[in-house]
Amino acid sequence: MTPSSSIFDIVSDKHEVRLNSPTSLPDACGFLWNRHMMIQMNCRGYANAQHMQPEPAKYSKGPSLEATTFMQPEHHYHSEHPGRFFYVKIDDKPLFSLPYEPVRAPLNSFQFIHGKDRLAWEIHQYGVKFFIELSLGESVAEHWQLGIENTNSAPVSIEIVPMFSIGYLSWMNQSAYYDSDLNSIVATSVTPYQKTKDYEKVRHLKDITYFASDTPPYSWTCNYKSFIGEGHLANPEGLKSDRLNNKIANYEFPVGIFQYKTQLDANASDCFRWKFGAVNKVEDIEAQLNFDFTNQRVDITKDVPPTVAINTPDEAFDDMVNRWLPRQLAYHGQMHRLTTDPQTRNFLQDSMGLIYLAPDDAKKHFVIALSQQHTNGAMPDGILLHEEATLKYINQVPHSDHNVWLIWFIEVYLRETNDTDFLNYSVGFGNSEETATVYTHLSRAMSHLLENLDHRGLSLIKEGDWCDPMNMVGKDGKGVSAWLTMATSRALSSWSSICAQLGRDEDAELWSAKSRELNSAVEEHFWIGEWYARGITDKGRPFGTHADEEGKIYLNAQGWAMLSLTLSSDRVALLNKAVKENLTTPYGPMMLAPSYTKMHEDIGRLTQKSPGVSENGSVYNHAAAFYAAGLYRQQQNDLAFDVLKHMIPSSDDVAQRGQLPVYLPNYYRGAYYQYPHTAGRSSHLFNTGTIAWFYHCVIEGLLGLRGGSDGLYVSPQLPSEWTKISVTRVFRGHCYRIKYIRHDATKENCWEADGESATLSNPLPKTESVIKVFFS
Repeated sequence: MTPSSSIFDIVSDKHEVRLNSPTSLPDACGFLWNRHMMIQMNCRGYANAQHMQPEPAKYSKGPSLEATTFMQPEHHYHSEHPGRFFYVKIDDKPLFSLPYEPVRAPLNSFQFIHGKDRLAWEIHQYGVKFFIELSLGESVAEHWQLGIENTNSAPVSIEIVPMFSIGYLSWMNQSAYYDSDLNSIVATSVTPYQKTKDYEKVRHLKDITYFASDTPPYSWTCNYKSFIGEGHLANPEGLKSDRLNNKIANYEFPVGIFQYKTQLDANASDCFRWKFGAVNKVEDIEAQLNFDFTNQRVDITKDVPPTVAINTPDEAFDDMVNRWLPRQLAYHGQMHRLTTDPQTRNFLQDSMGLIYLAPDDAKKHFVIALSQQHTNGAMPDGILLHEEATLKYINQVPHSDHNVWLIWFIEVYLRETNDTDFLNYSVGFGNSEETATVYTHLSRAMSHLLENLDHRGLSLIKEGDWCDPMNMVGKDGKGVSAWLTMATSRALSSWSSICAQLGRDEDAELWSAKSRELNSAVEEHFWIGEWYARGITDKGRPFGTHADEEGKIYLNAQGWAMLSLTLSSDRVALLNKAVKENLTTPYGPMMLAPSYTKMHEDIGRLTQKSPGVSENGSVYNHAAAFYAAGLYRQQQNDLAFDVLKHMIPSSDDVAQRGQLPVYLPNYYRGAYYQYPHTAGRSSHLFNTGTIAWFYHCVIEGLLGLRGGSDGLYVSPQLPSEWTKISVTRVFRGHCYRIKYIRHDATKENCWEADGESATLSNPLPKTESVIKVFFS
């Protein structure tokens, strides 16, 4: 089956989503990656590409020198944003461009195709079919090919002029020229530096951008200014002549532009191929000039096959879970969001998600993180991934939550692998020659969380918890976080359970008792009658309460109360009523409401962000996934699935979201009641901790497939309207094929296989047969 709409089609059997117009979702994009680079490609031809050397760098830039920084949400594309454009002339027809920018001429037909290992476009114009494909190999290079087929009954003359942005590379030294021996435009530069000692850091960087062709061009130019002339990108002066000017760039704005001319008889075809990437030396280009892209194309997800496949009444949900979520999980687990100092919380949660795909790799990541813990139990604000990496940006600000994510990782890891021996593995520390077992590391981490309590037994927030920009609540060392107190309680209770499983009863009781104390403190200081407050500031002001005109309720405090505390059914109903009345939108629950519209100096820069954007009241999918996990813990099946479902763009709301259902974004715009016209708009940022938690909710919540010491257990929490589904689950080397069947409440919840049956309190049998699971 192929779910479709007038805007996009899901082609399940080909692992593709196809966008049918360049203007319906103008910011729709997809991404590809290999072990060295990533490219995010816009459907209209704009691109954001980065590679690691080992810090993130760019070989294609904008028209001004940009600081090296993290990826920004909601890219504000300007007319000269880096792009991969193809100008086309057919006979005496008007000029147009592929895939759409920069000419923006109407096209006869258009499809942007996102596959698992390629991005492509199929475009028809003036009786000619164009097929563009982008893929990646193993090196820092984009692989492009353009196939042309004349479907007219008469011959046509076609001129193709690809223009690949190189941009302002350096204020120190930049130039570009054409090398006829390599059929390549070569742009050289020197990464700017001031300090003599930094020369050793930049001398080995890939400062050469090359644009290589498999076909000698008719003409070329490297000089952007002379190509544009007195025109503009949509109608450059350089295209008004029969030939380009073959002009180099000599400390001028470089660009990669070739010109080709071809004659095609009726039904004849032609194909052009290019590589666009970065090298350290010109001599390195020749080794890249293999244009057999089919044999080079990398599908990096093959190393991490999905652990679950579902067949439910919701085909769009199936497509996301079966195809796109594992792909995004793999990207996070392999690339660490293209940074060398990922935030500790991000590194641990991304690794938690990787457990479901590649537990051995996730385990290695966890050891890397633990090896940087301090002997007092504190985790650093970022995990350094190479010897010269340093803590940058937000990782220079002290946050208080990193230790809690250690327990979420180990809890999921043990359920998936039952590798309790790992807890006896010896790991060093980041500030000492001492070594200790993983068990000791984790116990010290829990002790450090308890040292971070105030006189009331509440967790100090310092300059932020999970919510980075909540940086002024505890800047004086007194402010506390309800969320962190809850998360600490959950970490302690989970660690207590693991200790009990290992037979360490004294430790188990100690951590359990501390967890109960925290729960009591939460109830005493944060419950305000209908929901939980978010915290208390340095000056003793509770916030996230009825008394606040802005930010009166926060989603995380409610979701984590359900994850961490023992709540009555009445309390759960009150929380969800408050969320429904204050935070629920057609695009999912907002992180807080109402969004802040002015600075609140006792909360911090969160309140300075645009209303409905990012942490200031967006539909922040990471927080929504926490909320879904809490709902599943409280057996709120329908509400939990509704939260998950609303994270995925659908045919009903894709125009407002502006994003294809090929990944889950960091957030959708919120402030639904304040700014409804922008609510739902996607951030288009695919770096997000949402993915690990969404997958966790699907496997252990929705499907109820949870590991134990003696096997795989099942306790489904399907939406009430689903009567049956089928699931394939790979678990500890065995492939389970399971069919869920809803029965009336008179029949015992049980599984049946090979003529045997047992209640759901028993692990599933390892059999090649289909296991039928009956549930009410």
